[in-house]
Order: sequence, then structure tokens, then C-alpha cells
Amino acid sequence: MLDLGFVRSEIERMRVQVGRQRREILQLQKAGISTAAAEALLQRMLDKIDTLCAERERLKADLPGAPIVRRVRGPSS
Repeated sequence: MLDLGFVRSEIERMRVQVGRQRREILQLQKAGISTAAAEALLQRMLDKIDTLCAERERLKADLPGAPIVRRVRGPSS
């Protein structure tokens, strides 16, 4: 099991990396170079952040004294 502090720091680190990747993609586009591989990497990075965020929420819910969160759906259309 991962530590909550580690997951939070990893999310922050990955967000910094995403910013760098986005800037690199812009530079490639300005230079007229294909960005397909860089965009695929960016998507994998974003998917990893989503996974880490889900893990963070699970770890937070498992903490002693954590409030029970119930998701309420809006009215059905």
C-alpha cells in the first residue's frame, strides 16, 4: 500500500512534468515537428495522474476518523 504523503508528492511532481511536456509540445509545433509521440506521452502522464488521484482519494477515505462521503446523484432526466 502506498503512503498518502508519497501519493500527494507524486501527483505534484507529475503535474510539473505535464507542464514541461506541454511546453515541449508547443516548441515542437512551432518548429513544424510532429508531436504525435510527445502527445501520446502526455496522455499517459495524464492517465497516471488520474490513477494517483483515485489512489489518494481511496487512502484519504481509509484514514481513521475520515468522514463518510456519499455521492448524491442529481435528478434523472
